[in-house]
Amino acid sequence: MTKLADIDWDNLGFNYIKTDFRYISTWKDGKWDKGQLVTDNKLLISEASTALHYGQQCFEGLKAYRTANGNIQLFRPYENAKRLNLGARRLLMPEIPEEKFVDAVLQVVRANEGYVPPYGTGATLYIRPLLIGVGDNIGVGAAPEYLFSVFCVPVGPYFKGGMTPVNFTVSDFDRAAPYGTGAAKVGGNYAASLYSYHLAKKGGFGDCIYLDPLTHTKIEEVGSANFFGITWDNEFVTPKSPSILPSITKYSLLYLAKEYMGLKTAERDVCIDNLQEFKEAGACGTAAVITPIGGIHYKDKLHVFYSETEVGPITTKLYNTLCGIQFGNLEAPTGWIIKV
Repeated sequence: MTKLADIDWDNLGFNYIKTDFRYISTWKDGKWDKGQLVTDNKLLISEASTALHYGQQCFEGLKAYRTANGNIQLFRPYENAKRLNLGARRLLMPEIPEEKFVDAVLQVVRANEGYVPPYGTGATLYIRPLLIGVGDNIGVGAAPEYLFSVFCVPVGPYFKGGMTPVNFTVSDFDRAAPYGTGAAKVGGNYAASLYSYHLAKKGGFGDCIYLDPLTHTKIEEVGSANFFGITWDNEFVTPKSPSILPSITKYSLLYLAKEYMGLKTAERDVCIDNLQEFKEAGACGTAAVITPIGGIHYKDKLHVFYSETEVGPITTKLYNTLCGIQFGNLEAPTGWIIKV
């Protein structure tokens, strides 16, 4: 095994740390080049690049996990490749062949093996693929060239000392337009959420809840994560909407809830005025895996689910099951794990 980097693994935050190698590939004259690993963490692009002016860019987030026997594995990277291409199609960018995407990720992880945190620390190697429009183009239109890059950063567990319920507040602002780019992982969606997040934190909340942009009656997303709730008759429910990011974690939990835990599952409308149908609730995504929701503040009232201080039993089991698969302690469904 490659020698580990000199890092305090037990005290890692979710911050940028420069690792040794990243992958770069260029699209020009209608095709992608072979791509290569480089050591420079700076991108040199034209000041007229469409990524800078018109937001023609999308990105992904996935992780590499160190298992108990020291091996390294990826969790469902082909799903990230498919989702990146969904964003590419939406923004008129060239798609990345799925094999090229996964190969780039594997190259970056192998080249930075010493930055994959040890098993048992709860830390992981966070991987960020991105696709941006570059080249000289000042008019509103698709770029003449594109860059596909993959870099990685070792990150600590999202929850220090275990999962702790967090309270959220409902935002008056929209994350995405009704028929906009909400289902694509594009930077503009996140830029639109920064002010709402600032207001939520200022009010003492962990993040904000976004309602559907058309009627403002249904829950869509929780900040940069997807919402789920557990009903009183043990049904795992997530919102269904064309403007929600299709979370890989969410769809993994839907499968695990049904196939591993025997729960009923549903993607459907989740009305903000009917929170009492849920006994537990949470937010899910790559970074946090699961964030338990203690309560949701809406119309000057805080609706509390299971507890503001304790995590519900079903949420806890979902978290342990998913993490068990990601870290190699539980058998994964076919095709979910790629060995590095």
